[in-house]
Amino acid sequence: MSACPECGGNLKFDPKQKRHVCQSCGLAVTREEIDEIRSKNTSLNTNTEDEKERRRKDYLKWWSTKK
Repeated sequence: MSACPECGGNLKFDPKQKRHVCQSCGLAVTREEIDEIRSKNTSLNTNTEDEKERRRKDYLKWWSTKK
């Protein structure tokens, strides 16, 4: 069993729908859709971390010039 990409609940395969259904939030997705959602979330997290690092460097540069 895998974790829901939206809420982290348990996914159970439903052969009638041919989809994985979350037992917590009811999300119904195919394996391909699960992979797509996870890859989008990963790329968003990477962009957020890059932005945080850029802001940190900008702040440190500003702070060091004010001394």
